[in-house]
Amino acid sequence: MQVNMLSSLTHPLAAHISTIKRRLYIIGATLLVSFVITFALAGDVIQWFKRPFADDLIFYSPTEAIFASVKVSFLAGLVLSLPVILYQVWKFIEPALLPREQRWAIPLFLLASALFALGLTFCNLVILPLVIQFFVSFGMDRDITPQLAVGTFVDFNVKFLGIFGVAFELPLVLTLLSRIGVITHRQLAEYRKHAILLALIVSAIVTPDATLFTMLLMAVPLMVLYEIGIVGARLWGRRPPAPVPAGSDGNPQEGVDASPPLPTGTAGHRVR
Repeated sequence: MQVNMLSSLTHPLAAHISTIKRRLYIIGATLLVSFVITFALAGDVIQWFKRPFADDLIFYSPTEAIFASVKVSFLAGLVLSLPVILYQVWKFIEPALLPREQRWAIPLFLLASALFALGLTFCNLVILPLVIQFFVSFGMDRDITPQLAVGTFVDFNVKFLGIFGVAFELPLVLTLLSRIGVITHRQLAEYRKHAILLALIVSAIVTPDATLFTMLLMAVPLMVLYEIGIVGARLWGRRPPAPVPAGSDGNPQEGVDASPPLPTGTAGHRVR
């Protein structure tokens, strides 16, 4: 009897772990194949990165060039593998979602991917050219000849791209938090000044250098994204619950349940 009970408890857990391992293997294999493909194109990717800088890049150590190629290949492979990664995550959490939540999940994953790609594109086409031109021109105005090492240059680009890719998820995160009732658009608007200060602090921490110019180039888009998140929370956030009718003594009427109804048709059992 006890053996059967123990088996009934451990079997779902073992199946769950097996599913996780299988999906991680698929993600790892996809990343590996994407890395191999993008490594063959690493030179073209580096040339794309160095568009704002007219001179050739140099390297100071025998391994610097290959490590720079590995870094850009990993970033490009991650972006190339993103649809497969998100699909595997979706298939893993799908059984635990309600039917209505399942209809929303795929659009949310697609939106998250689009925002991440938009952040990379905005950084590559707008922010990085401004930053590189600013620093290179600053040195040349003082009769200093720029000779940029490929490793340092790639690190600079990859850090900016990763930061902006993640930062562009902010409106979606704020909207989802408002949708599940954690925050409201009024609270977000009330703490706008705190958010601006936090954006400046985060920008000063995560930007590759500590100059005011690059900090503002990071902080200003964060502030704009925060405002977009407030709009998203206002449009798609959870509406406040309807007030409970009051009795003659001013207290809520007995027998009236003001809590929202529980959803039906779950994949498992959900309790209040």
